[in-house]
This record gives sequence, structure tokens and C-alpha cells, in this order.
Amino acid sequence: MSVSPLVQAVRRFPNPRLTGLGSGLFCAASMFALACLIQLLFGASLVVYGVLFLPVCVLTAVWVRRADLVTAVVAVPIAFAVGLLPIADSEGGFGGRLMGLVTALAMHAGWLYGGTLLAGVIVTVRKARMMTRKAAQRRRAA
Repeated sequence: MSVSPLVQAVRRFPNPRLTGLGSGLFCAASMFALACLIQLLFGASLVVYGVLFLPVCVLTAVWVRRADLVTAVVAVPIAFAVGLLPIADSEGGFGGRLMGLVTALAMHAGWLYGGTLLAGVIVTVRKARMMTRKAAQRRRAA
């Protein structure tokens, strides 16, 4: 049976297994670092930030260990907000920074919802496959 090119590409990824906290830190640190890089290269382009958010969501959902699958879906939106801090428009002071962050979240919620949905679908498929394997093992053992 032939394996699809997508499955072959996914198999070539490194296979780290992050804990719930580790996946949250990975996602938040990645988004913050990417936002700083976007600020330097693209002048705070939120569209570029949103596009780069999607692969980070996929990697977070793929690399979280099986026992902590739900945390990937929780960590992704938090990381999106953390990453917006360097590139959100601000008029000075804490209030201006907060208003810029809320505005950026409202204006680019599509990227946030899309990335969270993507992570949720991956986590759901992983959980379903895990449950199917366990059921098959139980049937074989019985």
C-alpha cells in the first residue's frame, strides 16, 4: 500500500513529546520570537504574523504528548496573544498598549480561530487514533 506524500513528510518531522507546560512555553516563545522578527523585517505586519501562527499551531498539536493533548488547544490562543505584544500598535503607556492588543485581537481573530481550530482537529484525530489502538489491543488481549 502506498503512503501519501503528506504522511511521509510528517514522519520526517522530529518527534519530541512536550508536556502540557512545555507545549505552552514552546508555542508562546515561538510566537513572541516570530513577532519580534516580523517587527524587524516587515514592520509589524499582522497578516504575516497570522500566516506564521498556523504552522506553530500544527507543531504544537503534533508535538504535545498523548497525556496532555487538551493543553495544545488551550495554549495556542494564549500564545497568539503573547506574540501580539511586540507588534500591536500602541500610543504609549499601559493603556495604549492594552488597547492596541485588544484591537489587534479583534481585527485578526480569524487567524486565532483558524489556528485554534487546526490544533483542535489535529488533537482530536490523535485522540481518536489513540482510542482506536487501545480498543484493538484490548480485543487482541481478550
